[in-house]
This record gives sequence, C-alpha cells and structure tokens, in this order.
Amino acid sequence: MPEDYLPVLFQILIVMGFATVTLTSSILFGRKGKRNATKDSAYECGMVPVGAGTPRFSVKFYLVAMLFVIFDIEVVFMYPWAIQFRDLLPYGATALASMAGFAGILAVAYLYALKKGALSWKS
Repeated sequence: MPEDYLPVLFQILIVMGFATVTLTSSILFGRKGKRNATKDSAYECGMVPVGAGTPRFSVKFYLVAMLFVIFDIEVVFMYPWAIQFRDLLPYGATALASMAGFAGILAVAYLYALKKGALSWKS
C-alpha cells in the first residue's frame, strides 16, 4: 500500500526542489540596485500617476459575494438530491428528513445573515 503513494511523494519532492531552486537563484542572481521613489512608483503608460492607484471598496461587497457563493454551493448540493428523489422514495421519510434538516440549517444561516444585516446596503 505505501508504494502506491511513491509517485505522489516524488511529485511533492520535485515541487519543493523546484521552489527552492527558483527562490535561491532569484536571491543569488537578482539585481540588487538601490530603491528610490522613481523605481517604486507605478508605471502608467508614460503618464504621471495622480492619486491612489485603486479606490477602497467596502467590506460589504465582499461579504455579499461570499454569502452568494456559500448559498449557491448549498443549492448545488440540493440539486442531485432532487434529481434522484424518485430513487429515494423507498427510503421514504428518512430521505425527506435528511434534506429537510439540510434546508433547515440553510434557513438558520440565512436568518442569521439577515439579522446581522449582511444583506443590507444602507450602512
């Protein structure tokens, strides 16, 4: 059984070796010039940069995006159950109760997000 994992071990060793060689050669052979404001400034097609590079976004946008991804994945878990529902009929109440429990947990999470104001755009 352990010999089945030998290719995985070799691949991990190769990746670690490549990372080590790459980082070491970058440190050894990289340019070591002095840093100044001109070198550290952003290059914008020959235009002199004015102001900050990017505006700050509210965390609310990221929170809504994460909630969307989480609830979207929950629906992805419900889809196969719905497709196979006719095959699950012999199991009767057990199959229905398992999905009801899953949907209940999802509903509790949704209500918690609503209570915390995660989906409110006012603040």
